[in-house]
Amino acid sequence: MEIGQKVKVFRLRDRVSSEIVGKLGQVGIIKGYKMVDGSGVGLVVEFTDKTATWFFADELKLA
Repeated sequence: MEIGQKVKVFRLRDRVSSEIVGKLGQVGIIKGYKMVDGSGVGLVVEFTDKTATWFFADELKLA
């Protein structure tokens, strides 16, 4: 997955806030990358309401 691609949040790995749970099923645009766990890479996704958060690649599908 690359910056600028549209993605849909289809699952969440971990327990997260209700704000993040509300993003399930929503489509956003990849805006960048984030180092996580010291070795993994997350994807920063921005939604139409201008909020942004990061997800693991296996939590997203291309839209």
